Amino acid sequence: MTGAKTPAFERHNHNSCVAGAMHRVQESCEAQNLRLTPVRKRVLELLLEEHRAMGAYDILERLSAENMGSQPPIAYRALDFLVTHGFAHKLQHLNAFIACGHPHDAHIPVFMICRDCNSVAEADIGGGMTAIDRAADSLGFKIERRVIEAEGICPACQESPAP
Repeated sequence: MTGAKTPAFERHNHNSCVAGAMHRVQESCEAQNLRLTPVRKRVLELLLEEHRAMGAYDILERLSAENMGSQPPIAYRALDFLVTHGFAHKLQHLNAFIACGHPHDAHIPVFMICRDCNSVAEADIGGGMTAIDRAADSLGFKIERRVIEAEGICPACQESPAP
C-alpha cells in the first residue's frame, strides 16, 4: 500500500479537492462520450461534499429537497452510472457510496473507515499483482471487482479524548 495521505484524514483545501475531482470526472466523461446529466453531477457533488459515505436514501433526500426528484430509481440510476464508470465506489460494510479518490487512475482501492466518526479514506494498494490476485490465479478464478474495507480509528478520533 502506498504511504500517501488521503484528504479524508488530513487538512486540505476542500473546495479545490471537490473542483479538481469534478474537473477530472467531466474530462473523463467527455473522453469516453459519457453523459454527466444534472442529476448524476449533483449526486457526485453530494458524495464529494464530505469525505464520508452516503446511503442512497440520504442522497435521495437531498435530491428531493433540491427538486431533482423523489423516487428511489433517480438516486440508484445516478449511483449505478457513477460506480460503473469508476467515479464512485459502493462500500459493502456501510451499504453506502463514496466518490472515488482516484477517478482518473486504474487502481485497487482500499477503504479505511473510522468507526467513531464514519470518515472514509481511500488508499491504493498499488499496481502489481497482489496476494489476492495470486490466490485467484492459482484457482483459475478471474476477479472482476475488488472491494477492500478496513475499520478502525482515524487520526482525529485517536487524538480526541473519549466522551
